[in-house]
Amino acid sequence: MSFTLIGFLIYLLVIMIVGFVMYKRNKSHEDFILGGRAMNPWVVAFSERASGESAWLLLGLPGLGYAAGYIGMWDAIGCVSGIILYWLVIAEKLRIQSEDTSSITLPDFFAAKFKSLGKPIRLTATLIIIFFFTFYLAAQFNGAGKVLNVTFGIPNFYGILLSTIVIVFYTMMGGYLAVAWTDLVQGIIMFGALVILPLVGFVEIMEQHGSLNVALDAAGSDFTDITGGKTGWAAIAVIASGLSWGLGYMGQPHLLTRFMSIDKAANIKISRRIAYAWAIPAFFGALMIGLIGFVYYGQGAFDDVENIMPQLANDLLPQWLAGIFISGAIAAMMSTADSQLLVITSSVIEDVYHKTLGNDTVTEKKLLRLSRIITIAVGAIGFIISITSQELVFALVSYAWAGLGSSFGPTLLLTLWWKKTTAKGVLAGMITGTLVTIVWSSFPEMDGFLSSRLIAWVASLLAVVSFSLAGRK
Repeated sequence: MSFTLIGFLIYLLVIMIVGFVMYKRNKSHEDFILGGRAMNPWVVAFSERASGESAWLLLGLPGLGYAAGYIGMWDAIGCVSGIILYWLVIAEKLRIQSEDTSSITLPDFFAAKFKSLGKPIRLTATLIIIFFFTFYLAAQFNGAGKVLNVTFGIPNFYGILLSTIVIVFYTMMGGYLAVAWTDLVQGIIMFGALVILPLVGFVEIMEQHGSLNVALDAAGSDFTDITGGKTGWAAIAVIASGLSWGLGYMGQPHLLTRFMSIDKAANIKISRRIAYAWAIPAFFGALMIGLIGFVYYGQGAFDDVENIMPQLANDLLPQWLAGIFISGAIAAMMSTADSQLLVITSSVIEDVYHKTLGNDTVTEKKLLRLSRIITIAVGAIGFIISITSQELVFALVSYAWAGLGSSFGPTLLLTLWWKKTTAKGVLAGMITGTLVTIVWSSFPEMDGFLSSRLIAWVASLLAVVSFSLAGRK
C-alpha cells in the first residue's frame, strides 16, 4: 500500500470520526442547521474559506492557468476582491440582523425582513437554491472522481460514489457542527497544498529553465498576455468577466450561513483577518500550479486540463506529502459539498416544510430526522447528475455561481444597506438574476464574450432598485 493512499485513508477516517463525535451535540433543529450561533471565529473563518473554494480552486483554476496562461489572473483577482468586500459589507450586518429576526436560513431572513410577501419570497429563494445547488453539488462529486482516478486509478464512477457516501454520511450525522469542524481541517490542508506545491514547482522550474517567464514565452505571446492577445473592447470584456467572480460571493447561501453562525458579531473582525490571510496566497498559488504544470509537462499533455494539480503533486512531492495534498483536493470538494447539502436540506425543511406549509407544531426531534432524510435524498440526486454530466468542473461551478450570486447578491446587499428596498424589489431581483443567468448562459458566444456572472448581477441590481422605487411611488 502506497504512502499516498495511507495519507488519504487517514484523512477520511478523521472526518468520519468528527461526524460521529458531533452527532450527539445536535440537540435541536437550529443546532443541525446553524450550530446554535455559537461558533468560534477561527472555525468560522476556515469553514467559510474551505466551503467557498471548492473543486474549482484546486482543479478548475489550475486548469485555466495551464490552458490559458496569465489571463487567469483576472479570475484570481476578482475572487480575492470579492472575499475582501463581502466580509466588510455583508458579514457583520447579516449576523446582527439574522439574530434580530430569528432567521436560520437565507430565505428565512428575506421572508422575515419583508413580511408582506414573506411566503412568495421564501418559496422563490428556496427553489433557486435547490436548482443551482444541484449543479454545484454535482461539480464537487465530479471533481472528487477525477482526483481519485488520477491518483489511485479508481474508475470515475466508483470515485464519485465513494466521495458521495462519505460526504452524505458525516453531514447527515453531525449537521453544521460536523461540517464546520471538518472544514477547519480541510481548510488547513487546502492552504498547504495551494502554497507548498507551487513553491516546490517554482524551485524545480528555476533549476531547469532559470526563469518561469522564459519558459512560458516559448508558448507564444498570447499565453503571457494578460488579455489573451485581445485588444479594445474584447480585452475589457476579458478583464470584466474575470473580475465578475468577486460579485458572486455576496449571494452564496452556504457561505452566508457562516456569518450567521459566529458566536458574537464583534468576532467577525477576527474571522475576517484570517480569511484574508488564507485567500490571497491560496488563489495565486492555484494559478501558479497551472503555469508550472504547463512548463513542466508542455502544451497538450492532458486530455482533461483539470487533472494538472493531482498529477503535479504525485510527480514533484514525496508520496506521503502528495497523499496529504491530494486529500486537500478532495477536501476542497467535500467542504463545499457538505455545506451545499446542508443549505438545501435546511431550505427544504425550514423554509418549505416548517414555514411555508405551516407545520409549526412539529417537534425538534422530527425536524432533525427529516433533515437527515433530505440530506440523503439530495446527495443521491447530486450523484446522479455528476455521473451523467459531461461538463468540466469549472463550467458547472461558473453556472451555479452566476445564478446564486446574481439572484441573492444584489438583493442581500440592498436589504442590508438601502432602506428603500421593498418586498417587490427583492422578489424581482431574485427572479431577474435567475432568468438572466439561464438565458445568457444558453448562448455560448455571448457568455464567452461577457460572462453571465456580470450581466445577471447588474440586471438583478437594477431590478431591485427599479421595482423598489416604483412600489414606493
